[in-house]
Formats: sequence, C-alpha cells, structure tokens
Amino acid sequence: MPKVNFTYALKRFFPGIESIDVDTANVRDTLDSLEEEFPGLKGYILDDQGRMRQHVNIFVDGALITDRETLSDAVHAGSDIYVMQALSGG
Repeated sequence: MPKVNFTYALKRFFPGIESIDVDTANVRDTLDSLEEEFPGLKGYILDDQGRMRQHVNIFVDGALITDRETLSDAVHAGSDIYVMQALSGG
C-alpha cells in the first residue's frame, strides 16, 4: 500500500496523522481516502475548486506531481507520498 507522510504544519492540526497507509491508485483517491479518516484535511491541501493550493506540494516516490488540477498522478503499492506546505518568512 502507498504510505502518506505529512510535514509538521499539517500534523499539528490532525493528531494521529503521522504516517498513513492507504490503498489507492492516484493522488486524488489518496486525498479522498484521508478525508474520510481526517475530516477537513483536504481544506488545507486543496482550494475551493479542488486544485492543489499554491503553497502545497505533493511528492510521489521523490518526484513532484505534475497534475495540480485533477491530481491524477499514479501511486503504486510501495509508493511514498509526501505532502508538504511551503514555508515563508525571513
């Protein structure tokens, strides 16, 4: 099963979300599955149109996903998925 990992910025709002195994085929299905277990999570990752927020990045097996609109990038049984929010400031 793919394994989803989150940065501290999201983990602090969703205790218990340290690292989750999901049984999905693409990034969209992964987020839908996580939303069932952690209601409100997608609101931090996706905008009102269901596209990835500007300051969020998702990596699958070390590569930045290419489809930020429909999130159709494939995930596989052994995939590592990382959800990260960009930090700003100085």
